[in-house]
Amino acid sequence: MIENEVSHKVIGLAMEVHSALGPGLLESAYKECLYYKIIKSGLVVEKEKPMPLIFEEVKLECGYRIDILVENKLVLEIKSVETLTDVHLAQTLTYMKLGNYKLGLLMNFNVLRLRDGIKRVVNGL
Repeated sequence: MIENEVSHKVIGLAMEVHSALGPGLLESAYKECLYYKIIKSGLVVEKEKPMPLIFEEVKLECGYRIDILVENKLVLEIKSVETLTDVHLAQTLTYMKLGNYKLGLLMNFNVLRLRDGIKRVVNGL
């Protein structure tokens, strides 16, 4: 599956989670439920994937973690906030650059309609 096919499938699963739970919960609840739905769908998924930082040829464990990585190609950054900000976008892009991933989804579950809370993020590599 290419990145766009994976993202389409994951967005559908995220909408199912959001329909069932609605807005207003903690980020961790949405992350766990979406992780479960992705596993159940048969896609390969990792949660809280460590992302080391390479600085001057030294691998540094700085505590960076991708919320969810799907099929080793789609980065999911899960939020439950009033409004997405540039910092959230920068965080998603940083994870994508550190791991050389092309596509990410920044998802804010604290919205009435989930499609209004999803930002597609592309890394030009």
